[in-house]
Amino acid sequence: MGQKVNPISYRLQISKDWSSKWITRKSDFRHWLKEDDEIRKIIENRFKARPTIARVNIERSANLTTITISTAKAGAVIGKQGAGINELKKQIEKIVEGPVRINVEEVKKPELNAKLVAENIGFQLGKRMNFRRAVKMALQSTMNAGAKGVRIEVAGRLNGAEMSRREKFIEGSVPLHTLRADVDFYCHHAPTIAGIVGVKVWIYKGEK
Repeated sequence: MGQKVNPISYRLQISKDWSSKWITRKSDFRHWLKEDDEIRKIIENRFKARPTIARVNIERSANLTTITISTAKAGAVIGKQGAGINELKKQIEKIVEGPVRINVEEVKKPELNAKLVAENIGFQLGKRMNFRRAVKMALQSTMNAGAKGVRIEVAGRLNGAEMSRREKFIEGSVPLHTLRADVDFYCHHAPTIAGIVGVKVWIYKGEK
C-alpha cells in the first residue's frame, strides 16, 4: 500500500491537512476547484525560476478568498516595498470573484520540505549536474536539518543515458504504512535536455 497511495492523502486529518478549505454548493464546486488550480499555477509560474514556493493554502468564506503562500524566500515573493504581492494580487483578482487577501509565511527549514527538496534536485539536473551528486547532497542536507529518514527516487534518462532507468536512495528509516508517522512527500517532473526526469521525495520527520 505504501508504494501506491500518496502519503499526504493517506494521512489527512491525522498529521496532514487539506490545502484548500471551503464549502460550497454542488453547482459551484467545479468552478471553485478550477479557480484553485489556476491560482496555484499563477503563483508557481511567477516563481518558477528557482525552487521557492513550498505550499499554497486557499481558504474561502462568503466574501473573501485568503491565500497563504509558504515560501523559503519571503523577500523574493513580497518584493520591494510589497510590489510583488500587489502585482500578484491584481493578477489573481482577475480570475476570482470578490476581494483577495494574500499572506506570506517563511519556511524556517526548507531542507525538511519535500517539494522544495524535489524541485531543487530537478533544478540541478536541469543544469546538467550528475544525478548521484545532486541526490546525495540533498540527502545529507535534509538529514543534517533534523530528519529521521529520507527516501529519494529518480527515474528517466539519467545523465543523458540512452535507456531510462530508476535509481533509489535511502537514508535513515521512512515508514510508509505507519499512520502516526509524519511523512512529507512530493513528486516533481524535472525538464532536462535528455527529457523529463521524475523526482520523488519522502521525508520522515518523526511521529505525531
